Amino acid sequence: MARELIDGFGRRISYVRLSVTDRCDFRCRYCMAEDMHFLPKEQLLDFAEIETLVDLLIERGVTRIRLTGGEPLVRRGILDLVATLGQRLGNGLDELTLTTNGSQLAGAANRLRASGVRRVNVSLDSLDPDKFAHITRRGRLEQVLAGIAAAKAVGLKVKINMVALKGLNEDEIAPMLRWCAREGFDLSLIETMPLGEVEEDRAAHYLPLDGVKAELEERFALVPLLARTGGPARYFDVAELGIRLGLITPISNNFCAGCNRIRITATGTVYGCLGHDQKIELRELLRAGDAAAAEAALDALIAGKPERHRFDIAAATPAVERFMSVTGG
Repeated sequence: MARELIDGFGRRISYVRLSVTDRCDFRCRYCMAEDMHFLPKEQLLDFAEIETLVDLLIERGVTRIRLTGGEPLVRRGILDLVATLGQRLGNGLDELTLTTNGSQLAGAANRLRASGVRRVNVSLDSLDPDKFAHITRRGRLEQVLAGIAAAKAVGLKVKINMVALKGLNEDEIAPMLRWCAREGFDLSLIETMPLGEVEEDRAAHYLPLDGVKAELEERFALVPLLARTGGPARYFDVAELGIRLGLITPISNNFCAGCNRIRITATGTVYGCLGHDQKIELRELLRAGDAAAAEAALDALIAGKPERHRFDIAAATPAVERFMSVTGG
């Protein structure tokens, strides 16, 4: 095997979050502007380019790939791509997963399972239909719940990602935890992150999870776990409910010491860290068929990968493309 991707702090990069589209059928208030202008199709990596990139990454020691967006399932032909990438499982790739808003999941669950996907992360910030519609601006809760049910029915392991939003859903966190327990899902709570341009003031809805954890501990016994999934969450066993709770705290508690991942946008831009504007552009190198130059660019990126992020909730990180979920695991 070619040289592994190891950064200057000794962290081996084995996990890639790969965006396949910037488009989404929701406009979540903390994530996207309501009037979005998406990229022309020709600026996105086509499926052949994505396959070439994935093969390069596997050759360099990447064993886990998570497909993201935007909403990955809105890209035309995406299930064909998943099936093709699934053929790498057992041949260098250990896991192929997906983060989704769940809107298209009912129709995709069977093919995802058949392609080798074994678990999905579903973004779900409220179980109240009106509140869900308000947060997402255009989502229908019943459609997402149907997608989650379909994924569960075909045997996909489901983890729920809930962004904790002050004044919007903080009263739903304990009920969401109980609902996940009844359904057999783990739950990750996420602090809102300063990524992408939105109309609303993120600081107004920022909810530190340390306070949330303290409130939950008044109702439940949270037992810290050493288990990690390659993502940034700190995990706790919720003894009374028999499920696992993850806390993802980019603002209140830095989670970078064990970072083993990079992010790649749908245009082929690779970020070593979403908290910095350190990046490389691979699209034109892939289109020119220059694999050696692409590998050299990756080596340069990994060598300069920052030790930690430095997010400021009051100001967005410059030039970072929006991801539907930059966390989870």
